[in-house]
Amino acid sequence: MIHLKNIEKVYRTATVETVALNNINLSVEKGEFVSIMGPSGCGKSTLLNIIGLLDEPSKGKVEIGGKHTNGLPDSQLAHFRNQTLGFIFQSFHLINDLPVLDNVELPLLYRKVSSSERRRLASEALEKVGLSNRMKHYPNQLSGGQKQRVAIARAIVGQPQIILADEPTGNLDSNMGNEIMDILTTLNQRDKATIIMVTHDENMAKRTHRLIRLFDGSQVS
Repeated sequence: MIHLKNIEKVYRTATVETVALNNINLSVEKGEFVSIMGPSGCGKSTLLNIIGLLDEPSKGKVEIGGKHTNGLPDSQLAHFRNQTLGFIFQSFHLINDLPVLDNVELPLLYRKVSSSERRRLASEALEKVGLSNRMKHYPNQLSGGQKQRVAIARAIVGQPQIILADEPTGNLDSNMGNEIMDILTTLNQRDKATIIMVTHDENMAKRTHRLIRLFDGSQVS
């Protein structure tokens, strides 16, 4: 499903060269739920951004779903992301001026989907995360856990093969964090979604199939 080979990411300025990732080799099979852990600044989010085609490696090859993505034009990358990947962020990234249902519909605006079909799919996604009764609310009327549920609904509304979650429980208390993990586990088990999650929480990582540790941009055992 996802194959990274000899991935390096180097950020350069006129005076400084920073190695964010060094010789990363990683395969994630279809239906896996994988967590990535490591100290702040170790390259976790950089790795997730490369898997999510939001950033390009300085060296190495990226293959997702049998497609080699290196060097693809931005328009093709954007289309592939929209069709294949769903993103969940720590800070939710909801649009406060839009009701919950409209927030969830957003990824479908870039597809040839009718208004009625967008509504149906968004309603179904909200039902999966237990927020059918909050469709007309605005983000500022929701708790942190509810906002993250909306973010998950938005990530799954297009039925992506892969869900990428960057600290999805990082802004939540332990009880709400466990509820979010329950939803992600259900999506993995029931809908067979492949999930890659960055986390600082060892307890959350233990609930996934496999743990990948990074330190100073390199994989460690």
